[in-house]
Amino acid sequence: MRQLSNAAGHSPRLWGLVAREIWRRARRRIRTGPVYRWRFAGRTPERVLIAPPDLRLADPQIASEIYFGRFPLAGRMVDTGGRSPFEIQEASAAWKRSLNSFRWLRHLREAGTELAAGNARALVGDWIAVHGSHIEGLAWEPAVTARRVMAWMQHSTVVLQGAEFSFYRAFLRSLAVQIRYLRSMAPDMPDGEERLRARIALAFAALSLPVSTATLRSATRNLADELDRQILPDGGHISRNPMAVLELLADLLPLRQTYANQGQTPPPALLGATDRMLPALRFFRHQDGSLARFNGMGATIPDRIAAILRLDDTAGQPLLHAPHSGYERLSVGTTTVIADTGMPRAIEVSAGAHAGCLSFEMSADRRPFIVNAGVDAYGPAEYRVLARATAAHSTATLNDTSSCRFTSSGRIQRLIGTALVAGPKRVRVRRTDRDETQGFAAAHDGYVAPFGLVHERELSLSGDGGQLSGSDRFRRPNGQPPRTGARDRAAIRFHIHPDTELMRDPDDRLVLYAQGAPAWTFSCEEIAPAVEESIFFAGISGPRRNLQIVLDVPLAQTSEVRWRFMRTEIEDAGEQGADRAQ
Repeated sequence: MRQLSNAAGHSPRLWGLVAREIWRRARRRIRTGPVYRWRFAGRTPERVLIAPPDLRLADPQIASEIYFGRFPLAGRMVDTGGRSPFEIQEASAAWKRSLNSFRWLRHLREAGTELAAGNARALVGDWIAVHGSHIEGLAWEPAVTARRVMAWMQHSTVVLQGAEFSFYRAFLRSLAVQIRYLRSMAPDMPDGEERLRARIALAFAALSLPVSTATLRSATRNLADELDRQILPDGGHISRNPMAVLELLADLLPLRQTYANQGQTPPPALLGATDRMLPALRFFRHQDGSLARFNGMGATIPDRIAAILRLDDTAGQPLLHAPHSGYERLSVGTTTVIADTGMPRAIEVSAGAHAGCLSFEMSADRRPFIVNAGVDAYGPAEYRVLARATAAHSTATLNDTSSCRFTSSGRIQRLIGTALVAGPKRVRVRRTDRDETQGFAAAHDGYVAPFGLVHERELSLSGDGGQLSGSDRFRRPNGQPPRTGARDRAAIRFHIHPDTELMRDPDDRLVLYAQGAPAWTFSCEEIAPAVEESIFFAGISGPRRNLQIVLDVPLAQTSEVRWRFMRTEIEDAGEQGADRAQ
């Protein structure tokens, strides 16, 4: 899979982003140097007024593992062998960030024993001894610090249970330094989810510790400004990543409750954001409970979503149209289709964006059938690059080329990550709902610059939810078909979930079969479908092998392809004489 050509060089916006990141890092080094470090000193709070709630799932068995020096974090189990975990050097950066974020304290709280409380206290003391007086390195990255500040406050009851006065003071002193440091760093943090989380952490701090009215007012105002900017009118996040909605709700809902518990009126921006985000979370939720795998979304733990949605008082049906986030939803009966019909909103928040415009996923009868590859959040970097390519999505690619271009310079990637720097500039969308049928038509111009072609896709879900009809068209910008004699080829891909079997029935039709659910047959009149291997990156236990249906289309001969998935009452494909497709 090729990216679009780099011949045109990088855009001015990219160079501007690189320059800002260089300046941001320089300012951070200056601010954490010995000349300015005195700014983080100050009065130590006398006590923690309130421990905010934590909605993330907790497992007391993990508390037992931690007691024995085994830390299952960021997809890896690291045995410390009796050493302080904060002195481990050989672990991955993701594991170290997770360790220094302290979100794992919730497992020790859930254990509810004096042993777990003593272990929590010892580990916090370890961190203060190793990192507390040296404001540098990964442990003091602003994003890591924001998570740690929230975790220490949320689980202060278990950390301080049975603590001596000297530890109590050391804990509060360190917490105060981290809050002042975060307050200084937050305005210069890169745009996106982590900057918003820093503002959430500072609002938690202003509510949980004795502070002046002015400090609380400032924290609330800064939070509101960031929420108004980052949470879109339809409830999505500017990154377009469904996981961002879930993760931010897990922080914002406890914050809303903490305002109320402290007798403070939550800011309207906080109330409005959560009221919009809860329906957005339902929008991205499939029949099987997973979130749609778009733009950085990986594996879903359905219980986490259920824990959040229990706080949704409306419990209404999800919307079908998310125009600001750039997604469409078709949902009839027990069938749900979710499609990406948008483009990255800004290069600053595109480090996790995918080249998946017009891709879709389909679930039915609580089973996943058609998916995108998703991401392996803790896997090798080269896997994440593959997962972002157009070919890893259930959409069409032209000439084996992604519809977007990503930064390829290693030096730039080390500064800002793998940002999306070129792709569709316009995506046209219109709903085609009629009677009981739901549908939409969309087109993107991501292939106009390299190949002079527009990709158009139309999807329609029947009134009983039993038939998904689709068409893919390839036109020149003036609406004319591709030029005669051109060698352009399109590959229309449908990635099959690993838990769904792909089989051929006695009539040589492709049949998608998931245990306990009706099967779906695939048909296409213009092109004979082929079956190829693929990789599903978003497995809970890591990448898994799966299959994909591929329509190889010579555009000079066929510029429009119609296809169909139809539910059939085959409940056991084996009993019907079907054979595995590959």
